[in-house]
Amino acid sequence: MQKITPFLWFDGEAEEAMNFYVGLFPNSRIMNVSRYNDAIPAMSGKVLTCTFELDGVQFTALNGGPEFKFNEAISFYVDCADQAEVDRLWSALTANGGEESQCGWLKDRFGVSWQIVPRALTEMMNDANPLKAQRVTESMLQMKKIDVAELRRAYESV
Repeated sequence: MQKITPFLWFDGEAEEAMNFYVGLFPNSRIMNVSRYNDAIPAMSGKVLTCTFELDGVQFTALNGGPEFKFNEAISFYVDCADQAEVDRLWSALTANGGEESQCGWLKDRFGVSWQIVPRALTEMMNDANPLKAQRVTESMLQMKKIDVAELRRAYESV
């Protein structure tokens, strides 16, 4: 068991979110689903918590009610191998009510914030040539979903 586990508070969609995420990321699995007992009769039998792994990282989700909402202060950074992975995750996570934001950020339909980032962006932004890194940064700042080909054009324009 990992020492620190992200714990996500949902109004009532914990199981739905877990199933969606586990289906989206490779090497993922459902570990446990616990249910409310008769101590809270109105919730008895409904999902209380879900424990799952996304590509080897354990998460716990709670159906805690409407008191707390997700915001961009916490997000999950996904290191994508290539544009195809960026496109696949971006499409899935913004579908059915998700929202695009700037610079590779988005909110999924549950309100969880994600950063969908191609590895090439990080590599180009860390180039020893500060002008190349600057051009890539300027290009990225104009984007919602990151476009590797467009970044490469900016990078090679120096």
